[in-house]
Amino acid sequence: MRNDLITCHELIDFLDDYVEGELSEERRAKFERHLAVCPSCVAFLESYRETVAALHRIAPDELCDDAPEELVAAILDARS
Repeated sequence: MRNDLITCHELIDFLDDYVEGELSEERRAKFERHLAVCPSCVAFLESYRETVAALHRIAPDELCDDAPEELVAAILDARS
């Protein structure tokens, strides 16, 4: 692996910041170098963007304000 490439795991950690345009120029460049050589992460990024877009299309009254504690815990465990 080249030293200037981030790993797939690192890419996922910074995915939201990348999509929101909140990465530093250096980190964004590393992110995009990884995308240039990793078709799996390109597909994951596209899926992520589609999911975010779908969530934005949901009417606010259909969104749940109180997520079950078990769901929150499972999401946090999956991220670690």
